[in-house]
Amino acid sequence: MNKINDIINKNSIMVLDGAFSTELEAKGYNLDDPLWSAKFLIDSPEAIVKVHKDYLNAGADCIITASYQATFEGFMKRGLSEIEARDLIKLSVTIAKNTRDKFWSKPKNQIDRLKPLVAASVGPYGAYLADGSEYRGNYNIDEKELIEFHKKRLETLISAKPDILACETIPCLIEAKALTNLLEKYPEISAWISFSAKDGKHINSGEKIEECAKFLDRYKQVKAIGVNCTAPQYVESLIGEIRKGTDKPIIVYPNLGETYDPSKKVWNGSSCDLSYNEYALKWYEKGARIIGGCCRTTPEDIRKIAKWKRR
Repeated sequence: MNKINDIINKNSIMVLDGAFSTELEAKGYNLDDPLWSAKFLIDSPEAIVKVHKDYLNAGADCIITASYQATFEGFMKRGLSEIEARDLIKLSVTIAKNTRDKFWSKPKNQIDRLKPLVAASVGPYGAYLADGSEYRGNYNIDEKELIEFHKKRLETLISAKPDILACETIPCLIEAKALTNLLEKYPEISAWISFSAKDGKHINSGEKIEECAKFLDRYKQVKAIGVNCTAPQYVESLIGEIRKGTDKPIIVYPNLGETYDPSKKVWNGSSCDLSYNEYALKWYEKGARIIGGCCRTTPEDIRKIAKWKRR
């Protein structure tokens, strides 16, 4: 069953949620931690629930779990056992599913929409390094090592039974290859793969996104291909490049166009000349069928997209 296509066929677009970590910051939570948003799985699960609820109420057709930076290695560095790390990674899916189910239990939330999906976030190796490597892709490790890094976490997330995996902010094709290698061992699960890109044609490693799309097009479990945490002004061009390599649905959820400084852990500047909603309309017209937001976007941005989706 392709749940993504079910929503697209009904509404012509699937609306994702928006930023998670920066939304927590906006609510007053401190994210100055190597675990970033994953630390809230330990300290404040209720904060995660608040963000999920805000995006569901804004009209999101899919919410993404708080597992982007949740890894065995990261939690065990914190002093947790392997079993505790596994339980926290699974908890990210459980929180999202329970929040979604509670939202869906109210008849008023079922009007003119299908049941929202829960996508388990699979962040890149660079997210674990917590040094901004996901915006460069220069890991200096091979595919076998990347497979070993992702293997246990992927298995754990799948065991929690999300609707789909969100393999996101992937900066290099070798990491996408590692993930598809692992996916083939779990034929019952579907995934999307979205890259982080540095311009209108290339992902952050410098490889052409057209070639990445061509590679992923052959994998049936990959239900959508696209970009996230990328400057909005590049997305229209990237959609065209992706379409050269695949007929699969194109997914886009960029940031607000600011630049992240990993040393100071702050976002600087923005070169956007349109509102996020105006950009989103252009992405839809260009051919994107799954649209949401990444760093610094808000529930209000998602609400505006959901509003014109209903029209």
